[in-house]
Amino acid sequence: MDRFRSMHIATMSPTDIEHNQTMRSIPAPVRRMLFGARDARVDARDLAIPTAGGPLGVRVYTPHRADSRPAAGAALPIAVYFHGGGWTLFGALDVCDWLPSRVAAELGAVVMAVDYRLAPKHPYPAAVDDCLAAVRWASEHAEELGASPSRLAVFGDSAGGNLSAVIALLARDAGGPAIRAQGLIYPVTDTTLDDASMRENARKPVLHRADMDAFFRYYLGGSREHGADDDPSVAPIRAASLSGLPAALVQVSAHDVLRDQALAYAARLSAEGTPVEVKTYAEAPHGWVTYPGIMRVSRRASADLVDFLRRALAAD
Repeated sequence: MDRFRSMHIATMSPTDIEHNQTMRSIPAPVRRMLFGARDARVDARDLAIPTAGGPLGVRVYTPHRADSRPAAGAALPIAVYFHGGGWTLFGALDVCDWLPSRVAAELGAVVMAVDYRLAPKHPYPAAVDDCLAAVRWASEHAEELGASPSRLAVFGDSAGGNLSAVIALLARDAGGPAIRAQGLIYPVTDTTLDDASMRENARKPVLHRADMDAFFRYYLGGSREHGADDDPSVAPIRAASLSGLPAALVQVSAHDVLRDQALAYAARLSAEGTPVEVKTYAEAPHGWVTYPGIMRVSRRASADLVDFLRRALAAD
């Protein structure tokens, strides 16, 4: 996998980052082989929703199988997906089609993927603002999409897992929208670069410790001088309380620099009374969501996510 060494952000200049944000520099057949394809069992449509930061692109996936449709008078669950990429890369919904479309098809749910603004052009808190606006919009417009706002979840991988955890915290503190479940796939929960998994896996495939350092520099920029590293909207594990949050699934890759902070977050959730499940994939490095074409664990781990969401979002 490290033959794609040029994709390590620590080796990129700001110009390289902008060029690679959509991954369109990679030939289309290679993109499909690496990143997977949209599930054929869903319909997808792109929308631009209004936010304080301007129109925000989202892609809405709806299952078209007859057995995914709810009974008369019922409505589908709705889940909002935030992609990974260190708040900096994968800024094209086409690159991130595989997981949200698969969840929509397997779960029988409306899934909305969010094309949030990326650093370094749009540093923190732009991504947080966009994702919170998207979840609010999804809750307010769920019925128009054939879904129930009372069956709302968030999920995401890596930086998207960070944003999912952050949005769950912000929604709790604001008194809504009501989120029932959060799927945290190898999430960034802290700004530390010095725990055991950071040291053990510093140069393991896909995500290096040096990459995390670069992601934080681009994402946080000058805000680090004002204490952003300790802000729960950057590092959710720094929140004063993790009680009263949605049920969580934390999926952990064993050979990942983010392993220990994800496990620490799960432990705190559990200790403070938030229902949490942990799945650890012993053979996996970082990135199974991003690279389903070359990581065998991807389908098993996505099935675990769907199983969790199905139980957490079951109709009352």
